[in-house]
Amino acid sequence: MSQIILEAIDLSVKYKHRLLFHIPSLKVCPGDAIYLSGQNGIGKTSLLKVMAGIQKPTKGSLNLQRPSWLQRLAGFTGQSGVIYMHQTPYLFDGTVSENVAYGLKGKHFCQRTQRQLTMQALRKIGLETLSHEHISVLSGGEKQKVAMARAWALNPSILLMDESCANLDADAIDAQKQMIDDLLDRGASLVITSHHPNKLTECCNQQWLIENQRLIHKPKLNIIDKDNHAFAS
Repeated sequence: MSQIILEAIDLSVKYKHRLLFHIPSLKVCPGDAIYLSGQNGIGKTSLLKVMAGIQKPTKGSLNLQRPSWLQRLAGFTGQSGVIYMHQTPYLFDGTVSENVAYGLKGKHFCQRTQRQLTMQALRKIGLETLSHEHISVLSGGEKQKVAMARAWALNPSILLMDESCANLDADAIDAQKQMIDDLLDRGASLVITSHHPNKLTECCNQQWLIENQRLIHKPKLNIIDKDNHAFAS
């Protein structure tokens, strides 16, 4: 995994001539785990997509900083190393294992290594027994687990998760959290959106709030009571 710093300057996004947000600056560094909150329609998804390089901002610039020696060695371009996970992930017409292995084909791994990483990811997320099933027979929650396994296998430097636990039961969220913890231990960074604090947001060491077209840094949330109310530390 290559460590990446993502930095944005003077970032604005509009939707149908309505300003969603203007952010003078933001930075995501290795090891950052950020809970991005805000009301529906406030711009959380747009911000993640801009950070992933799949949506252009109305104004501003976004830069990925890597060690110069690494850029020369690997020829990194674009948003390589940044993965965006949507609540309803795009999956290919094929089996579960083929979907997890798809991204590994561009990593120059041999077929044996691809198979090992694919099965390791499926075991960690609890889908090993469904590896040969066609993706069409899976439930919404199982498809989300496939997307998590695919992201973990790619070993991203920055993982952007957009309401990724919305269709998951408690066991699946636990498995997803273990994979996220593993990535963070390796030096990855995380930005996750969720309507409510949960086990995934417990991983976070920062909170961002989009409110009144601004990005506000709030105290870390690290305590969740039985009624799912969060308290600032």
